[in-house]
Amino acid sequence: MKRMEVVAAIIVQSGKIFATQRGYGEFKDMWEFPGGKVEAGESREDALRREILEELDTEIRVDSLLCTVDYDYPSFHLTMHCYMCSVVAGELVLKEHESARWLAPDELGLVDWLPADLEILPKIVRFNRMAAGQD
Repeated sequence: MKRMEVVAAIIVQSGKIFATQRGYGEFKDMWEFPGGKVEAGESREDALRREILEELDTEIRVDSLLCTVDYDYPSFHLTMHCYMCSVVAGELVLKEHESARWLAPDELGLVDWLPADLEILPKIVRFNRMAAGQD
């Protein structure tokens, strides 16, 4: 089975999480956290900063690793390293995605997530509770 390793940005601003809707490919119209593939010789954090700049015309700070998700899609195995991030500069301009939304933690279930991204949602909710001193 083909293996793919990617990085994803969980961008948080004012307590809300940035979600993007795919505008292309097999999973068109499904929602995901933005990011992409790590290039040869590139650190995961550098790859994430590069991907967000390319896809969203925005500079981010990679704050911390939230989790790594391994997920078997029918045609490939995905390893996705998910990082909590903050916007440093830019306006989050959609260059590749069809749409985007800022979602509060209790609104994350309102969109149709890609299966691997769906696995991240409970970890984000738990992270936000801990950050707010509720856990």
